[in-house]
Amino acid sequence: MYDMAVERTSEGRAAQAAPAEGRLLRLSAARPGDAGVIADVRAESHPADHGVGIDELQRRLLEFGFVEGARIEVLHEGLVGRDPIAVRLDDMRVALRRRDAEDVWVRLDARPE
Repeated sequence: MYDMAVERTSEGRAAQAAPAEGRLLRLSAARPGDAGVIADVRAESHPADHGVGIDELQRRLLEFGFVEGARIEVLHEGLVGRDPIAVRLDDMRVALRRRDAEDVWVRLDARPE
């Protein structure tokens, strides 16, 4: 499992910190304006939630171009539940359900200040 930035709230619960440059995070946790490079694609999270098997989901993601080393930028989020998300994937624009984006790991670039 990849290392994620986690900090504790005053109640002692874990709260995910804002992603920092070079950190790995799931594409589903990225926000509009976040950009980086795909580090890994592993269809492994909650197989019943996707409507297809894990192998089929991973095949579909790879066929869409979600491959290691591809440049990605989050462009837009849907209004209801932030779903779906629109991403620029190399030179394409793709809409993706957030639950499917959980299986794509991204290494973020530094955000411009």
